[in-house]
Parts: sequence; structure tokens; C-alpha cells
Amino acid sequence: MTRAGGDAAGDLSFGPFCLNVGQRLLAKEGVPVELGARALDLLIALVSAPNTLLSKSDLMSRIWPDVVVEEGNLRFHMTGLRKALGDGQDGARYITTIPGRGYCFVAPITGSAHVLVTDDGAAKFRHANLPNRLERMVGRESDILDLSERLSRFPVVSIVGSGGVGKTTVAIALANHLATTFDGAAVLADFGTLSDPSLVSPALASMLGIPVGSDDVRPSLLAYLRDKRILLVFDTCEHVVDTVADLAASIIDAAPQVRIVVTSREALRIEGESIYKLDTLACAPDDPEITAETILSYPASQLFVERTAASGAALAITDEDAHIIAAICRKLDGMALALELAARRVEAYGLSQTAALLDQHLALAWVGSRNAPPRQKTLQATLDWSYGLLPELDRTVLRRLAIFVGDFTLDAAWEVIAKPPLDRPALFGAVDSLVAKSLLSANSFGAMMRYRLLDTTRAYALHGQTEDDRAELAASHASYYRRWLEQFGPDWPTLSSGPERLPYFLGINNVRAALEWAFGDNGNTDAGISLAAAAVPVFQAMSLFPECQRWSERALSAMDDHHRGSREEMHLQAGRGIARMYLHGGRDTLPALTRSLEIAEGRGDAVDQLKVLGPLNMFHLRTGDFKSALQCAFRCSSVAEATGEASAISLGHFFLGNSLHFSGELSRARVELEAALSSDPRPSRVPGSYVGFQGRGLAGGILARNLWLQGLPDQAEFRARQTIKEAAEADHSLTLCIALLGGIAVFLWRGDLESAQEHIDWLISRAGLHSLSPYVSVARGFEGEIAIRRGDPSAGVSNIRRCIERLHGSTYEVFTTMLELSLIKGLALLGEVGEGLERVEKAIQSIEANGDFCYSPELLRIKGNLLRSISPSEEARRCITGAIHASRKMGARGWELRASCDLAALETEYGKKEEAAAILQPIVDRFDEGHNTEDLKAAEDIKMRAEC
Repeated sequence: MTRAGGDAAGDLSFGPFCLNVGQRLLAKEGVPVELGARALDLLIALVSAPNTLLSKSDLMSRIWPDVVVEEGNLRFHMTGLRKALGDGQDGARYITTIPGRGYCFVAPITGSAHVLVTDDGAAKFRHANLPNRLERMVGRESDILDLSERLSRFPVVSIVGSGGVGKTTVAIALANHLATTFDGAAVLADFGTLSDPSLVSPALASMLGIPVGSDDVRPSLLAYLRDKRILLVFDTCEHVVDTVADLAASIIDAAPQVRIVVTSREALRIEGESIYKLDTLACAPDDPEITAETILSYPASQLFVERTAASGAALAITDEDAHIIAAICRKLDGMALALELAARRVEAYGLSQTAALLDQHLALAWVGSRNAPPRQKTLQATLDWSYGLLPELDRTVLRRLAIFVGDFTLDAAWEVIAKPPLDRPALFGAVDSLVAKSLLSANSFGAMMRYRLLDTTRAYALHGQTEDDRAELAASHASYYRRWLEQFGPDWPTLSSGPERLPYFLGINNVRAALEWAFGDNGNTDAGISLAAAAVPVFQAMSLFPECQRWSERALSAMDDHHRGSREEMHLQAGRGIARMYLHGGRDTLPALTRSLEIAEGRGDAVDQLKVLGPLNMFHLRTGDFKSALQCAFRCSSVAEATGEASAISLGHFFLGNSLHFSGELSRARVELEAALSSDPRPSRVPGSYVGFQGRGLAGGILARNLWLQGLPDQAEFRARQTIKEAAEADHSLTLCIALLGGIAVFLWRGDLESAQEHIDWLISRAGLHSLSPYVSVARGFEGEIAIRRGDPSAGVSNIRRCIERLHGSTYEVFTTMLELSLIKGLALLGEVGEGLERVEKAIQSIEANGDFCYSPELLRIKGNLLRSISPSEEARRCITGAIHASRKMGARGWELRASCDLAALETEYGKKEEAAAILQPIVDRFDEGHNTEDLKAAEDIKMRAEC
């Protein structure tokens, strides 16, 4: 339990109790009070209107807004509330009943700081990115309290109001106030930077660190949020309101614990939404008799005075000054942004002159056409006036800064907009001036300040650009962000999701805008080709595969002979190929990757070659061409060594170890995989591949399988669990899924069905979250094997059939042989020996053609058992004996033990007990561990029966 300062918007105290409305927490002397949800709703309603009679019908409509309930329900929960409060005990009185009418809260209430109860161990959500709330927010305390109460009852609360009223400020303050309720899981998604509604879901997914692995990210997003207790703030939604409404409706339908705060000029108009009209700040009336003290008690006046003082103006407010302030506030209609802009001018012009300027420049706008858009009736007028007060240098800088979409740095501003006679001191001085005039916002991201024009200000400034200016600025903007991608692109693999990635994510908005310009009607395709090529590695690292494919293909189609064979084409072909591999399977993937590799080889750059060889290795593995994958892996390893870079070398070890494992070269595979694991665990700025992961993080899952096959089941289990643990801690879903695949195989081979099922559930959840549908199919197939082994072969066989068909359809063949083995075992139990023999023959032919020889001994063993189920023939003996020899040649003691058990059982059927014991004893003696595993227990049982 910790102590925290109170918040007038959320902490209310009466007697020994402290009620935090936002956290929905009642504490008595610092100790939480157990209180049902309806009783807590009653308490919040009563304390929100102290000393006010609330009728029974009013209370029931508040507590059960969408349900018709009997009055007895109200009495029942009121009794529970009074009991929890100790109402009426030892003279304490909190709630009074007015017979036949309702209830009234009568205890004194204070809002000062009190003891709060928090969970010290609550984990902070790593993607949380809320800016800090203002130290003082004028006139919005009751709004925060009301919004907090609404958010406890409605999944979506939309803060609706005109531009400049302060919707975003209130939303951020509300989210900060409620962040502890969600264990810090509060995320701000600013949609104001998006011009394309189709990017709403991908933008939110990227902010949450979700790889965008398909054309439609919506299923992944909903799967991710399904079990989350999280607060989402959707900011500036009016220009994409239809898309946001559809997304919000889907989220609240799929994720009941998620709460959404929306800021927009219009409501979403969806079920479950509570619309909160955020009014302008209250202004003092036009009353000559009103005192200065009364005028300054109004929120609009308070805001104006505070912002005036903050800008450096010294005010000793007289009665006359107070009335001028009241007049300014009324003229600006209590609009927060307009008040702040006006307040900034007082230092230079004084109160009277500022009011006069308002009359001259804004009066007509305020009384203009009533059917004009709110932005033109308020902020447009304010900006006209503010722009008119700027010196020419500030005007020039403001117009040029409008080329940026969203946030930018001073360095970016200097590189993009500076040209003679604008030098660095002049630019920085103008930026400082614009910040001081509230025309430019400044936010700190760590040690770096970032700047942003408000959307309305940017639109206003863009209108002032000439066509020539805009073209020159757009070209400079595109050139800068190409250099930015080349400089900072290698940082992406080293960054965790959330706040650390936020500045980079914001930069991507400018990359998108530059690409749109470059390939537009008045753009520059050469600049677009260079920019798209530089963006490919970043799009890949961020798993933005749809955008990677879109811009790669757009740039490739715009290329002429001058660009053929260039480094740009190499990047773009690789981007197109791997994006299509993840999004569409094998279609049109290989030609693009092959062309990219051809260019890389021609250029002779080892890192460039490795960047393509990695995806090529993955392509061949995914499509079941293990022989080609092994050849590619050898090249990966050789090229990686040539780079001399630790991360690339680790990736080379992984690719080679992975391919060697499936090819049945277990000893060599172990050496490579252990080398990958022993590499430097720190991420590198020089990624060895477009695949977007480090080799060290993937090697453990395959090594665990390898260890089991080599007859080290306990070491295999340890490695599997350790790898899964490390992958989970790293929060890299692709790595975790691969680790889980390796671990589940080990658990199944050990006979630990409980652990297998637990991790299958985890794999299905995580893979489904990121649209990794082949992994889900493999996991479902593993579930089929568990069903077979638990006595339901019919359900298991049916399940595995479907999964294998889906995997064939998506050309994902890495695990189809393993699933075929499970399917054939189930068919044998069902008596479908004929189909089992057909499938095992086909599987043997497949591995001979494709090269996943690690399963050869097991296929021979299964074939022998199928034949043995018909009759104990010599052919059955030859198959099982062949499995033993193949296992020994491969060094696969795991398979050898199983085949030896079957051969011993066959000898026992012939009455050759001594021969059976002689077969088993040597192999059992070679196992120094794993004596509690299913196979070794079976071996001991057969050996004991043979010795009897």
C-alpha cells in the first residue's frame, strides 16, 4: 500500500472514508472496503449530489440505465452500502431516507488529499504514451469527475465540441487521472496525422506494438485487446469519424474490458457511446455592476489571466481591467485556444489594444454566417488575427513548417525549410516566437524537443503557400526523410514498443506524406523511388507489410532503365517479395527475392546479400523445400561470417542450424544452434536480414527439439522452457511463437500432455493475435494429437486432417510431416490401416524429395507398426529394424528408443524374450536422464516383462 496525493477530480472524503471515483475505490483509513459494483454506483451517485434528494426512480435510472428493475433491487443494494459504511453505528450518519421519495447523502464531504490504496506490484503497460497533464487545468474539474463517472458505466465516452475548445487537453487529463485504474495501460492514438481512413487500424496497431501482418489488421487488433483492461484515447477523429466509429464498435463488442475516450467535433453515434458535450469556458456576463472579484472567478477569465501572466505580462488588475478581460472572453466565446492566443499578445499591446485588435480582426468573424463550419467561425478568425500580428520572418517560417505532418524536430526544420536569407539563429528565433504565440506546440520526448503545428494552423499556413513554394518544400521534405530513414532505420530492431518507438512512429507519418507527394500528379518519381527503397527495411522491421508491398510495387512500376540493377531496385524487390510472402504465401514471392539477390550479388556487398538470403531461406522452409533451404542456409552462414558483424553471424548460425536440424544432421545442427545462443544478447543496429529478428532469440526452440532427438529429454525440456521464458520477456511475438512450437514438440515427445496443452493455448492466442495463421493451424493439429492420445482418435484425426489441408493451402509445410505422423497414428487406432499405409508411403516419398529427413526413422517405425497390426511379418520387422539403423546413423536416440521398444515387443510376440531384453538394455543404458518420460517408462515396462 502506498500513499498518494489526492486529486480534486477523483478523491472525495467523508468520515474515515476516501472515495476515488476514477479508480472506483473506497477505502476506510487506507484499507480497501469490499463493495459490490451496484452499491458503489449508488455511493458515487449520492456523493456526486450531496445534501440533494435523489428519487428512487432517478437512482434506478442511473444505476440500471438500460434495464427495467424492481424497487427491491435498489433497497437490497442500498442495504449493502449502508452496512459497508457502518451507517447508523456509533452515531455515524451518511445516508438519510426520505420515506416514499428517495435518499440523500448528508455527511460532510471534502476533496483534499487523502490516503489512497494502490498496488505496488502493478505492472506498467509498456506501450503507454500519455503526455503529462497540465499542473493546473482551469475550469475542467467537474468535467473530469463527470467523465470519470461516465467511463465507469459506458465503454465509449466521446468528448464532442468545436475546434479549440480543449477536447484533447481534457481527454489527456482524464486519461492521466484514470491511468492507475488501468495499471498504467493508457494509450493515446492521435488520428489527426492521418489523411487516409484506411490507416486508422494500422496506426492504432503500431502504437500498441502489434505487427501488421495482413492486409486487414482488424482481427489481430481485436484479438490483442480481447482480454486487456486498457484505456484508449482516440484523438482528433472528425475527419475519419466513420472509420473510427466502426473500429470502436468492433472493439467494445470484442473486448468488454476496454474503455475508449474519443475527441471529435461530432459523435460516433454507436451503441454503448456516451456523448459528452464539452462546452466553452464560462464567461462573466456583460453587467456593469459586476465586481472584479466575481469576474475573475469565472473559468474563462482565470485562463486568460494565467496565460497572460505566463507570457510575461505583469498585471495589477483594476475593476476597469477586469471588465476588459470579461469583454475579451465573451468576444472569444470562452474558446480556450483563442483565449490563449489573445493572452500572448497582452505583453506587447496591453489589454485595451488587444481588445481593439480583436474588434478589428475577429468581430466580423464571430458574428458571421451561422452555417459556416465551426473551424472557420472561431479558429480561422483567430489565426487570421494572430497571423497578422507576426513579423514577416515568423510568417515565412510558419508557412514553410506546414509541410510537416505531425511532429518534427528542429534539425528537420532546419534541413527542410531553411534557405537564404533564413539562417539557423533566425530559424530558431522564429520557432521560439511561434511557440510563445501558441501557433506551434512543443513537447519533450526524453531529451529531444519535438514540435507540431495544430491541424487548423497547418491547414491555414498551407493555404498561404504558393505552388512553387510547395513543390520546393515537398522535394526538400522528401529528401530529408529519405536521409532520416537511412540514418535511423537501423535503430528500429533495437527499440522496444511503446514510448521508445513513438518518435520514430511519428516520423513515419512524414514518410507517408512524402511518398504520397512523390508519386502524385505533381511529384517526383525519382525522389519517390529513393524514398520507398529507404523505407523498405523500416516497414519490414515494423511489420508494416501492406505498406511495404504498396510502395515497393508503386516504385518498381515507376522505374526506368536508369534504375534497373540499382541498390534501390534491390531493396524494393526484396520488400515486395517478403511482404507478399507474409501476406499472400508463396505467390509471386520467389521471382522478386531472386531478382533482389541477383542485384546484391552483382554489387558484391555481403550485408546486402544476407538481407535477401535470410528471407529466401525462410521462403524455402515455409514451402517445404528443405533441400533448397539448406543450400541457402549454407550461403547465409558464409556470407554472415564475411560481414564480421555479431548480429548477422548469429542469424547465420540460426538459419544453418535450423535447416540442418530438419535435414536430420543433428550433431552439426546442435553446434550451429548453440553458437547462435552464445552470441551477444544485445540487439544490433546492423540487421543481417529483412526478417526483423535476431538469430539468438530463435535458436533455443529448435535446439530443444534437437536435444530431444539426440536422447537428452531433460535438457530439451529445460531449453524449451528457458527459451519460451526469454521470448515472453522480450515481448517479440514471432520469436515467442517459434519458441512455443519447439517447446510443444518436446512436451508431446516427452508425453507431458498437460504442458503441451498449456503451451498450445498460448500459441493459439499469440499467433492469432498477429495473424500468423499457419502457426494457429499447427497448434490446432497438435491439439488433434493430444485428443488421439487421450482416447478420442476420431476427433483427433478429423482435426489434424483439416489443419494439414489449411497448411497445404497456405504453402506452409514446415510441420506437415510431423502432423502426418500424428494423423497416421490416429488412423491406426481407428482401424484405417489401409489409408495409414498410403499416407506413410506418400510421406516417405515426400521427405526423400523435399529433404526433411529428421522424421525418416519415425516414418519407418510407424510403417512397420502398421504392417505389424495386419500380421507380424518380416516386412514389418525390416521397417522397424531400418528405423533403428536410420536413428543410429542420424544420432537420434529419441527415435531409436521408440523403434527399439517396438522391435522388442515384436520379439516378445514371437516368444523371444531374451532377444527382446537384449535389444532394449543397451539403448536404455545410454540414457542418463529422462527416466520419468513416457518412452523410457514404456521401455522399462517391456524390458521387465521380457525378463519375467
